[in-house]
Amino acid sequence: MSMIGIKETALYVKDLERTKHFYHDLLGFPLIGYVKDRHVFFRVGSSVLLCFNAETTKDDVLLPPHFAEGHQHIAFEVAKEEYDDWKKKILELGIAIIHEHQWSNDFKSFYFNDLDSHVLEIVPAGMWGY
Repeated sequence: MSMIGIKETALYVKDLERTKHFYHDLLGFPLIGYVKDRHVFFRVGSSVLLCFNAETTKDDVLLPPHFAEGHQHIAFEVAKEEYDDWKKKILELGIAIIHEHQWSNDFKSFYFNDLDSHVLEIVPAGMWGY
């Protein structure tokens, strides 16, 4: 048996409308679900980014309670030839790139924050050898 991949990744945010604006309106992720004061979900390639209001979901009874605190991290994979285009888009949106790293395998990635100070990263396809 083997896993195919990670299907969902969750972030815990304070303001769902602000989160929807950042990920949908600015970054262009398709919106696939929204429940006021609970969650907003986005399609990211073949995966799903779940953004929850932790104050609501930590006391959930329908599903197992879940929440997190602090600055979480997600890396988004882009086509290698689009890496510089994504860097340019982030800068044009007025979002600061907080770090660009040169990896030993001849790949670069860059980091920026969302509006909840989560650390987001753009990585080119093939960075991890596949």
